[in-house]
Amino acid sequence: MQKTGTVVRWEADRGFGFIRSPQTDADVFFHVRDFRGPGTPQPGMAVRYEEIHVGGKGPRAMAVSACEPARKHAQPDVAPRTLAPAQRGGRPASTRPKAVAPRDPWLRPVLWVAVVWAMGLGWAMASGHLPKWVLPAWLALNLWTFAVYWRDKWAAQRGHWRTPENTLHLWSLLGGWPMARIAQQVLRHKSIKASFQRAYWLTATVHVAAVMAWVVLI
Repeated sequence: MQKTGTVVRWEADRGFGFIRSPQTDADVFFHVRDFRGPGTPQPGMAVRYEEIHVGGKGPRAMAVSACEPARKHAQPDVAPRTLAPAQRGGRPASTRPKAVAPRDPWLRPVLWVAVVWAMGLGWAMASGHLPKWVLPAWLALNLWTFAVYWRDKWAAQRGHWRTPENTLHLWSLLGGWPMARIAQQVLRHKSIKASFQRAYWLTATVHVAAVMAWVVLI
């Protein structure tokens, strides 16, 4: 379905951006290879595009092209930003403001719980409640969980095939919940989506409860 909108964000070094349209509730993702020049996309550019939906990941724009006549001085429909000191002083500065991840108030508590959890696993192994391979396997699983998150973030930036959210939750459920939380914050991936966060906390809780029940009952 063809629609029109305005480019509100363009990550030139990453090759993707977002279009805002009154015809769509969410901002629409598009990749540089889907842009049909001339020139390059810029914030404030009026465009027309074909909207598609792939795998439940939100709207995506294809065959993006600038509307004619081009709006040379149009501004994106976003709140104005204060110029950085380097820009006020006339020194060269990047036209793209650096994205800053919001601080996660739960990251530090999760890390402390993970440390205590690792100590608990060590005690359970030493006392014979769990096999000797459990703690090394848990550490390896967490490293793998971070790698899976990184791969999904990489695919999202380039418009490649994504890792299903259920797969990400599966690794948390199996024990990778500490590194999943770290990956969400460090990679700025899945850290804001409310439904994903609810499922993440559920998987972490179920895993901890299941292992504790195993140790107590065995």
